[in-house]
Amino acid sequence: MQTIVTKSNAIHFNETCYISLNDYLDTNNFSMIMVLVDENTRALCLPRFHEHIKIKKPLEIIEIQGGESYKTIETCNSLWRRFSKLGADRKSLLINLGGGVITDLGGFVASTFKRGIEYINIPTTLLSMVDASVGGKTGVDLDNLKNQIGVINSGEMVLIDTSYLDTLPKEQIRSGMAEMLKHGLIRDEDYWQRMKEYIEKGPSSQIDNLIRDSVIIKDEIVTKDPFERNIRKTLNFGHTLGHAIESYFLENKDKKDLLHGEAIAIGMIMECYLSHVLLDFPLEKLNNIVQLFSKVYTPITIQSRDHEHILNLLKHDKKNEYGNVNFVLLNDIGDYKIDCKVDNELIIKAFQFYDECFESA
Repeated sequence: MQTIVTKSNAIHFNETCYISLNDYLDTNNFSMIMVLVDENTRALCLPRFHEHIKIKKPLEIIEIQGGESYKTIETCNSLWRRFSKLGADRKSLLINLGGGVITDLGGFVASTFKRGIEYINIPTTLLSMVDASVGGKTGVDLDNLKNQIGVINSGEMVLIDTSYLDTLPKEQIRSGMAEMLKHGLIRDEDYWQRMKEYIEKGPSSQIDNLIRDSVIIKDEIVTKDPFERNIRKTLNFGHTLGHAIESYFLENKDKKDLLHGEAIAIGMIMECYLSHVLLDFPLEKLNNIVQLFSKVYTPITIQSRDHEHILNLLKHDKKNEYGNVNFVLLNDIGDYKIDCKVDNELIIKAFQFYDECFESA
């Protein structure tokens, strides 16, 4: 697949990934090359990475524990200390080999160590391929509040090797598909229809092309608005409620943690409902979205007693301004409106809509 050249870096795919990486390493005299992994990517992905790297310089493999609960400033502290102990300097390179936690956290650690060292993202999950590794957003959670601390700083390149998807369980593939579906809803009805066809017909070789097109959609948005002052806010569709739901489930020990895409899928259904009520988003399309999501995602029980706690978490959403919770809503597929205000009573009705539509699904 053809490389995507962005304003900030290049995104290479499959056969060009390691050619480009080896050329880059060969022409840059890095004092040290560190590779950040978690226990899963060390076992499942690092061997393939080693097979394709031709540099003679030894690699420093640094492993952290996997999972959203470790995407914290405490993990950053341990990494900064590790870098310092290894003798890393401003001519060192960090390669992030992993999913969204690794690319978000690794990018932040690299961007802040000694005021910034170069880094490369090699996403190994579908979610990180189409979302987390692209666009320069880096950062960590604050307690259980998603992505509250971070900077926008793109790495030197992104390498998307879709063979890493073979290492993933099905639920991780479903999680990543939520972001791809979102790209269709906010930007391109044709892409939405292609994703719909892919889901209804089952897995096919088309996934590589869909991944690349999803990256193109995100890059076009980020290029127009790198610091999220306008159109980039659309990438948060489904995330206002989705992040609050994800954070609430993460902080409650009596609830099973949700994968990011699972929470965002709930958020998109609810925000499509809000779009229907407030912006006349077509009812037929709302029903079609619910039907398609029901083929991919297992319904999640959100009890009425949970609603108030989730509403309280909305005030921490990054899009908020002057104390107002701002939603991205849709007039139609591919036709958005940003900075929408929604009162709590209507949000409760959105929760009820989600419960009711999946009770009958």
